[in-house]
Amino acid sequence: MAFSVEGFVVFFLFCGVMLANGDVGFDENYHVIWGFDHALYQDEGTGMQIYLDQYTGAGFQSKQWFGSGWFHMRIKVPVRDCAGVVLAFYLRSEGDRNQDELDFEFLGNREGKPITLQTNVITNGDNFREQRTLLWFDPTADFHDYKILWNHHQVVFYIDDIPIRVFRNNKKIKVPYLTRPMVIDASIWDGSDWATDGGQTKIDYNHAPFRAYFQGFDMNACSLDKSKTDVSECYATKYLWNHRVYWQLNPTEQEAYDRVRRDYMNYDYCTDTQRFHTLPRECTSDS
Repeated sequence: MAFSVEGFVVFFLFCGVMLANGDVGFDENYHVIWGFDHALYQDEGTGMQIYLDQYTGAGFQSKQWFGSGWFHMRIKVPVRDCAGVVLAFYLRSEGDRNQDELDFEFLGNREGKPITLQTNVITNGDNFREQRTLLWFDPTADFHDYKILWNHHQVVFYIDDIPIRVFRNNKKIKVPYLTRPMVIDASIWDGSDWATDGGQTKIDYNHAPFRAYFQGFDMNACSLDKSKTDVSECYATKYLWNHRVYWQLNPTEQEAYDRVRRDYMNYDYCTDTQRFHTLPRECTSDS
């Protein structure tokens, strides 16, 4: 069953935060950081293709670091049998200790089986907040817009302006929140050890190369030096995404979000009582 997104588009246009779909060149805000011969410009530099084969994958990164904002990418994921392939679009802080990270991860599957979208929120190194969603469309058939809102009050993951995940700032109940500058990354790699059927289904390189396509390299965020020890200056109200209207979902968004959770989510760490004897604090908070 497909969503109707017209209402969401009207809302974002009215509020003046619809991310520009102009043809911003890849090189303006991003650069390839590994797998250089597996990254190819598309559409006169306004698109990027990265691919995975038996030799390597590839990845690219934003040239700036950020402390709040809207972060998006239009993505078309690999077609055919792509079990074991992981395609990721994410924000992360520097270093491995006390990591902050916000992840979109597409987990490949055998041909004819659904690709799963996994999201994760890592704060201060706490890496256990996975949620998995079965998409209501074919992500290999066309580009879709994957977006993250990050402000002092909440993080929201969107697909085509439909909210699919919300992580609230619950510091008042001692849940760590994002505190460090983050960079935008995208990559494709072999995740055979975990990505499909818990690692039981491996990648088949007879179907390689696995090609992913990206568009939408514009920026709408607060840039920050990566050496900063906090991001509070990026929570100023001079940035539109920090205004009160973005402190929580509006009623239309909430209705769509509830529907995604009801009809399409197939794993939520907050309901995994086998994994957690006591559920994480944010799972039982109403805030």
